[in-house]
Amino acid sequence: MAAIRRFADWVLKVETSGSMPFYEMECMSCDASSVVSEEPGGPQNWALKHAGQTGHGLFRAMHTCFFRAVPKAVKQ
Repeated sequence: MAAIRRFADWVLKVETSGSMPFYEMECMSCDASSVVSEEPGGPQNWALKHAGQTGHGLFRAMHTCFFRAVPKAVKQ
């Protein structure tokens, strides 16, 4: 029995129907990190406050969003 296989190009699209993007900051000098937030301002303010309290100046910013792989639309 022969199998039919169809190959398609795929593209990534930002997923907007599920979770919103979220943000977090992490201190690179200690184990401290901000809370996860749907807005970048909270984690950024946390980093500035942490820097002022500890003198730590290097942070990693994490921005997480979601993508969905979908078949590329065929132009006709």
